Amino acid sequence: MDFTPRLRDTEKGREIFDPVRKKYVALTPEEWVRQQLVHFLINEQQVPVSLIGVEVVVPVNRRNLRADVIVYGRSGQPLLLAECKAGDVKITSKTFMQIAGYNLTWRVPWLIVSNGVQLYCCLFNAATGQYDFVDKAPVYGEMNKEGS
Repeated sequence: MDFTPRLRDTEKGREIFDPVRKKYVALTPEEWVRQQLVHFLINEQQVPVSLIGVEVVVPVNRRNLRADVIVYGRSGQPLLLAECKAGDVKITSKTFMQIAGYNLTWRVPWLIVSNGVQLYCCLFNAATGQYDFVDKAPVYGEMNKEGS
């Protein structure tokens, strides 16, 4: 997932431009991965930038949690949830439990977890409640078809 980020240095530190939020944000290791994923979704998976949400509040069990990235269908329904970890954070079953917990609210068909080095994608089967891992992330048309 190579991309050419827009960076700038400020008195607060280095910042990266987020095309979804349309502003510069603090460049943390997790933000680097989040922006890498956003650019991947836009440039390689053909997701319209207007249908991506970043750091969206997800109510789960009376708590407001933040989903790193959400992709929406054209009618506004969430199709994909993504969780980003810093590059030095190992992706474990705990990471998947975290994003599956977010999915209790929306029951989206697609989940992605990435640390910038590894990207895992799975498809939620609403009939069985199971997650099936897939070899690659879907392009937007596939997400939308599954989410219809």
